[in-house]
Amino acid sequence: MTYVVTENCIKCKYTDCVEVCPVDCFHEGPNFLVIDPEECIDCTLCEPECPAEAIFAEDDTPAEMENYLQLNAELAKIWPVITEKKDPLPDAEKWDGVKDKLKYLER
Repeated sequence: MTYVVTENCIKCKYTDCVEVCPVDCFHEGPNFLVIDPEECIDCTLCEPECPAEAIFAEDDTPAEMENYLQLNAELAKIWPVITEKKDPLPDAEKWDGVKDKLKYLER
């Protein structure tokens, strides 16, 4: 099993989760983070650290977010690893909780 970053991370990109990951499985895009399912060891440390509550265990991913499992796997192959916490995006608080953000994902 793996963990997955879902829609609420888009345009927020809080990186608190990155700081606690023992295996450096997070990858960073312009306005979104993803978890590499091949590297994730299911340690559960990242999920409670996400201020946007955008991280789910694979088995607990809401049905409407299941497409993010494939998206995380795909983007982890092309985006660089991120290992240190950074400031969130400038409008993160405004975007936290906004629905239907997939159209804003920057690749």
